[in-house]
Amino acid sequence: MIAELERGVLHGSSPQGADMVLAELRRSLREGSVRITRFDDNARLFFHPLEPFLVDDGPDHGHRGRIARSTLEPMWLWINNTLMPEDARAYALLVDDAMLAGNFGRAEQAAHEFQDRVLRRVREVLATATDRDRGRLSVELGTSRAADDIKTLSEILSGRDALAKLGQELPGYIGTFGGPVADSVRSQLDETIGNRDHLFIYALLISLTRLAAPWQLIRLATKVAGGDDAKRIAETPYAVTVDIVLEEIDRRVRELAGDLKSGRGIAVSALLKEIHDSLRGLRSELDLSGDSNWSRQLATLHTDIARLLSSEIELMPGRVRRLVRPRPSKEIGANSRLDPHEVDETQALIVFVLTCRKYASQLAINEVTQRSFNELQHLLDSGTRALLDALRVAPVHERTFRLSQIDAAVRFCGKVFGQEYASLLAKAAEVASHAERKSA
Repeated sequence: MIAELERGVLHGSSPQGADMVLAELRRSLREGSVRITRFDDNARLFFHPLEPFLVDDGPDHGHRGRIARSTLEPMWLWINNTLMPEDARAYALLVDDAMLAGNFGRAEQAAHEFQDRVLRRVREVLATATDRDRGRLSVELGTSRAADDIKTLSEILSGRDALAKLGQELPGYIGTFGGPVADSVRSQLDETIGNRDHLFIYALLISLTRLAAPWQLIRLATKVAGGDDAKRIAETPYAVTVDIVLEEIDRRVRELAGDLKSGRGIAVSALLKEIHDSLRGLRSELDLSGDSNWSRQLATLHTDIARLLSSEIELMPGRVRRLVRPRPSKEIGANSRLDPHEVDETQALIVFVLTCRKYASQLAINEVTQRSFNELQHLLDSGTRALLDALRVAPVHERTFRLSQIDAAVRFCGKVFGQEYASLLAKAAEVASHAERKSA
């Protein structure tokens, strides 16, 4: 499903909401490779209001209004063992009884009441916390931003009903954000927030999850400021939308880095397109020509992206060369063949480099992408001839390996030169194979 959706995104033929589905599939697949705590009913009900604000970043991330999913387990243990142990046990019994009776409404009501009690207690803790208390809290939650996470929890719980109402009223999916749609969303935000300014960031984050292109959230700021001038936008309450978008791009870059480092390559091409579109959208919506904190953040992002992508792009020619170079007979075992997984990974890397080439200008990787692509073209153009020559004279015990090299080269050439070229190469390999059998 990931492969099909990614193909549609890259070719502009994906269904509505494909980007969101891809993000969830990437997260699910990523969770499959690590241990994820499965909460029981009482914990799930308690943390339900936090769902729109959870991220899969590390616990020490720096994104405002967000809580790392991995922080929920230590936070729940802290509530149960340190903050309110007796209340937590009573709450668990209420939920268990309600669920056994099939009364979900009663279980949900028990969760709301417990959330209210936790909210009051957390406020007391934060109001009287010393540096030593904050240090102990960081140890218990396993993150340096433990106090911030607890504060975020309290703010979300305090606006639980208003934020849930906003989530119900907003459109489920906003393809194009502007004009009357943006005006309507802004009115809903104002109605939700009222005089509770601490909910503003959370209302914006909920709105962000409904946008097909998250960078379009900036349009709320440009509408209020009456233009794209960064200085004027910085003076409005909606300036925080720019910070949110920059943080979202940073999260996507970190996600891309994690996927590339792990070797899983989970829909990285579509993720790369999302990063490219976000950077381009940011530049088109804002005038960042002057020196500002935002322009410096954007420059840092560009540097990080270029460094990350360049290191991967430069690996590609070597990976291809290792697979398709004509090998001497002494290196070929009887009836051996190329590792199909390595061939698949190398083909995925070629597709990734081709995607980088498509977006090279915006991502500041023109030179390294063009250099690697030219090297790849020369390698395949000259290397395939040598493979065909080797196949024509190969003894029987080498034939399987030589054919596996040709098959890999056909796949690679299909991506680089097109299917017509790949078909001609496949036919040439068939002729060479017949010549080899005839000679034998």
